[in-house]
Amino acid sequence: MPDPVTAPGLTPAQAAALRHVRRVALRDRPAALAAIARHLAGSGTAHQAEQVVAAVAAYGRLTLNFHPDRLLRDGRTVAEALDQDGVYRSQFETGISNGGLTAFPGGDRDRWEGTLFGGAYQRPGVLPAERPKYGGLNLLDHVDGACPRFGSCHLRLRPEALHRATLCFGDSHTQPKDVGTLDVFEPVLAALLGATAGTGVSLGLAGMDTDTLLRTLLGNRKRESTVAGRALDDYIEAQIHGEVSLARDVETLVVDPSFRGTEAGRILAGIARRHGFPLHWHCGFELPVDGVDAEFRGPAIPPLAARVHAQFARPGEPVHAALIGRAAASLVREPERWADRGPAEVTLQHLKQLWHVVVRFGTPAAG
Repeated sequence: MPDPVTAPGLTPAQAAALRHVRRVALRDRPAALAAIARHLAGSGTAHQAEQVVAAVAAYGRLTLNFHPDRLLRDGRTVAEALDQDGVYRSQFETGISNGGLTAFPGGDRDRWEGTLFGGAYQRPGVLPAERPKYGGLNLLDHVDGACPRFGSCHLRLRPEALHRATLCFGDSHTQPKDVGTLDVFEPVLAALLGATAGTGVSLGLAGMDTDTLLRTLLGNRKRESTVAGRALDDYIEAQIHGEVSLARDVETLVVDPSFRGTEAGRILAGIARRHGFPLHWHCGFELPVDGVDAEFRGPAIPPLAARVHAQFARPGEPVHAALIGRAAASLVREPERWADRGPAEVTLQHLKQLWHVVVRFGTPAAG
């Protein structure tokens, strides 16, 4: 297996970040192996830890979820920037986020990265472009990617990208202790198995136990999955170090069907053609406007959904990714239209939460 710290094209800061996480994972590997052995023995499975780790390397793919129609601070959409720049950028460069926008010196994201990567990116002279790009490890080949909470579409990266990724169980904003790399994956696997055994939920899917998870991971992978994971809070986060080039690093572009016939969809299709990778449409998520749950993300979301639908939906259109995107663009371009709701950042957060509701409860797109 290639040494991730010597992967070509890494800057000193990126190599130092990988080296730090790998060193922590090596320190924790003995305890993780013992925990994995207990979980495997308790599940009655005949699989060994090394088989599971090998399956991660063979079948796991990094996915970068994104909303193609969100506006960057330079006025371009995400799709337009991907098209024109040919690279995927982090929020330190774009100025937008589908989680929390805290990527600036001294911000929360900066502090989390300082802890996670041993201060590698806080060294003098490190540029915003050097910061890692955030995605997830899609172990079960979910059609909506590893982390759909961060976007309706995703880039599926070639397997080589795994060699320059660091991994943690759970979102890095929680400052997780279980971290690893592809070649020292055991601490992350131990945390995943522990959570699966404790909750019966694994990588977004309920009704999972250790044996079911391992049989799915180690089973026949010749046919692509058609299952959406809907993993809003339960995923393995990945931080990809070094440039993410569309031409070099992307295996497949997977798009939400609500973007068929839209400008964003046209741009994404052109990107796939130009760079020579396939574009796939996944099943999508959609809800009738009166089907938006008031409990999952709070009582402010149903009235927001009604407003978004009344102002931006076409006749007969449900609530889906592209509709929410129209509202998000309006919030940037026409802030006065939303002034009655208070600060724009609150409305933006509520639009993100509306998307979470659609992922959690939505049904596959019609037609």
